[in-house]
Amino acid sequence: MIRFLRGFGVVLLFSIFGVCSFFLGFVVLPLLQIFMKFEKTEDLASHNDSENSIKNDKEDKRKRERFSRLIHKLWHFYTNLFVKLGLIKIDLKNFEQVRGKIIVSTHPTFIDIMILIGLYDNSLCLAKKELLNNIFLKNIIKNVYIPNNVELDEFKKISTEVLNDGYNIIIFPTGTRTVEGEDLKIHKGAAALQIASGADIVPVIIKCDYPFLQKGQPIYDASDRLITYTISQLDPIKLSDFDEKSEIKLRKAISEKIKFDFTN
Repeated sequence: MIRFLRGFGVVLLFSIFGVCSFFLGFVVLPLLQIFMKFEKTEDLASHNDSENSIKNDKEDKRKRERFSRLIHKLWHFYTNLFVKLGLIKIDLKNFEQVRGKIIVSTHPTFIDIMILIGLYDNSLCLAKKELLNNIFLKNIIKNVYIPNNVELDEFKKISTEVLNDGYNIIIFPTGTRTVEGEDLKIHKGAAALQIASGADIVPVIIKCDYPFLQKGQPIYDASDRLITYTISQLDPIKLSDFDEKSEIKLRKAISEKIKFDFTN
């Protein structure tokens, strides 16, 4: 009976998540855009083209700031629903807020990004291009996150600007959810971004004490007891830690360091 109730609770929360995401993406964010466009129209009327270009850049940054803050608060609230209903417990190890960092994390469960965005304020994430086809999330992804289907140079340019503005970028370097004991394959996107931006990489390890929302696992399989998420923030990986001269060798060394931190 307990397992059934816990499974029902998870299904209910995912239903709420879908409805709220749809409402956020198709009602709240468009209304905010209209409001900001109205403010912008009034302001631009009194400026020349050069000043307007600067204003446009500032408006884009203000839009990102407002939207990312809103998503952070909502994801934090949604994570707390899981906690308050007794479905999960979150145990933080060495956690502290960071700014302008590349956060690389292990990815065992479906709600990892929601938990991380809720924990780290001022953070964006690299989103899979498939999410742009998700009716519930596509408007959120387009307005707030960085899709991974852009060219590498464009990705590095956008991401470096975001990092320089003080935002964190959250990346799952394995690219997909992984299973305990699986040999991790680390994509080199995080390493390429560190080389381009010079930002520190902050490794984060997420572990669950029971298989939960893993790849291929039904969402209603929620165990008959409280599930503990242990989230450990490790020491930052700095570009100055490496002696490699060529970019190819440097990308490989950074990626190997990420894998070492994830598995040791």
